[in-house]
This record gives sequence, structure tokens and C-alpha cells, in this order.
Amino acid sequence: MSAFNLLFLSAGRRVELVQCFRKAARTMGIESILVGGDHQALAPALYFVDQAVILPKITDPGYIDAIIDTCNRFGITLVIPTIDTDLLILSQNKSKIKSTTGAKVLISSEEVIRICRDKIQTHLFLEQNGFLVPHLYRQDELVNENLRFPLFIKPRDGSSSINAFKAESWQKLQYYLYLIPNPIVQDFVEGEEYTVDAFLDFDGNIISIVPRLRMATRGGEISKGKIVKDHEIIAVVKELLNTLKPIGHITIQCIKSLKGIEFIEINPRFGGGAPMSIKSGADSCKGLYRLLRGEKLEYHEDYQDGLIFLRFDDSICLNERIEIVNLPGDANDY
Repeated sequence: MSAFNLLFLSAGRRVELVQCFRKAARTMGIESILVGGDHQALAPALYFVDQAVILPKITDPGYIDAIIDTCNRFGITLVIPTIDTDLLILSQNKSKIKSTTGAKVLISSEEVIRICRDKIQTHLFLEQNGFLVPHLYRQDELVNENLRFPLFIKPRDGSSSINAFKAESWQKLQYYLYLIPNPIVQDFVEGEEYTVDAFLDFDGNIISIVPRLRMATRGGEISKGKIVKDHEIIAVVKELLNTLKPIGHITIQCIKSLKGIEFIEINPRFGGGAPMSIKSGADSCKGLYRLLRGEKLEYHEDYQDGLIFLRFDDSICLNERIEIVNLPGDANDY
């Protein structure tokens, strides 16, 4: 039986995601070593994997070489990124990683990543392809004190809702424009906010689309969510995916407003709330193992509608240290 070993980059707090892959491998009878890599030795997920590795910072010139070394050392089959700042460098080096290690990288093309990582490019792509988006303000529009508030402001290349604010007045807008580096300003959209988990195979064929109502958030991630099999959202997201052609498990933020489905951003990676969709039946972990076994998957909506998930923190006590492999880089940065 073949082994399918996985490497989670910037493993951080992705304990739940690691556990989903472990459960999938166990229930499918698959041999799979889960390896976690992170810059910090106290990243919680490193204590839930089979092997933990300290990698250099993403900005370190030796980062890709360290990934290659890790893949060869542990016989990695699939590399899984978990944060936005990893995506561009991985898309640029996925062929190098594959040719030197045999490992696939769960990453879309560089073109797709460039569209998704730059929120202005995301906006332009959506608008040019006929999808609804909130109005994006030009610099010359922002000098008018008679703007219609509230507005929404965020960094052009931000993530996890860091420095994202609702500006309810001219004074607040000016403050946030001063505070936030490289900001973009859009209309604030009223309506129900959804995160949509989409899973596509390595050729960009859609396997599942799961809308999740964001009932509550904390630190930019969903803390309470409900699976809603909304076919209006599913239909327009399917159209978007067929236009963009990403791969793997991705997350899409949208708002169901009076105008329709308005898109906010696209994150071409596992989102923090992805385990909700996985546990509802749209199990992309099992799907990835099946793809690695050479199976062909078909589109399905075989997940349970109406489930409510409540996310919470947990803790572990490190009275014993697990063995962590040190690679070149900031290995002692705790």
C-alpha cells in the first residue's frame, strides 16, 4: 500500500485541520505521515502532527530549499499551504518542488494567486467578468467629504481581517487612511455574510461548494457558522470558479445583499473555518487522498444542510517536548 505523507506549511494553530486529515486517513485505511512546518517551535499544530520541523521565515532566501529538504527527508506527497503570505512564492516554485521531490503543491497557478492576493486585482477580475462587487473608490473620489457612509477600508494585500474597518464618518475614514498602509476603500455592504468553501481537483474541476453563514467572527475568523445549502450562492460561485480556475480547497467571501451575491475576496487556500464544511460531509481531506490515489472525483452536494458549528480555543501543556527537526533558518525563534 502506498503512503501519502503530507506537509502543512505555517502550521500555526491549524490543529483542527490536521485532525481532519488524520481522521480521513484512518477511516480510509491510508498510511499517511503528517508533517508540520513552522517558523516558531511553539506553534500549537506542531504538537499534533507526526513530525514537526522548524522552517525559516517565508522571506528567508532558503525557504524553498528548506521545503525541498523536508519533502525529501519525509517522503512528502502533498504540500499544503495554510496562510496567504506563502501562496505567491509557492506558486512560483511548485514545479521546482515537484521536480526535485516528487511532491505536489496544493496551489493554484501564479496568475490566479496574483489575482487573489491583490484585492484591487480581485475586484477588477470580478467586475470585468460580470460578478457583483461593492463599489471601489478611486483616490480622487476620497477627497469629497460628502461621501455616503458607512464605507469599508482594508489593506490591499491584507488577510485575516487585520486592519479592516467600517468607517462611519469622514473623520474615521481619514484616521483609517492614515493608519492603514496601502488601503482600499469600498462601499459597506449590508446583508448576510457568507464564507464559501470550494474544493476543486488538480485540474480545476469543481468537486463541492459549501456556503457557510458567518454568524459570528473573532480575529477575522468565523467563530460561529451555519451550513446553508443556498443554491443561488452555489450557482454564482460555480460560475466564478469556472472562470477563475483555481485548484484545491479555497474560500470565497461574499455578502447576500438586496442587489444579489456581492463578492468581497477570494482566498486560494484552506480557510480557518474549513473544518466546518469538511465535517458536514464535503470532506476535501478524503477527496485529496482519493486524488493522490489516482481516483477521479465527481461534483456532489452530499453534505448536511443546516448544521451549526461553534468554534472554541483549547490548550495543551508541554510537560514533554516532542522531537523537532531543525533546518537552516531561524530555528531558535520561539
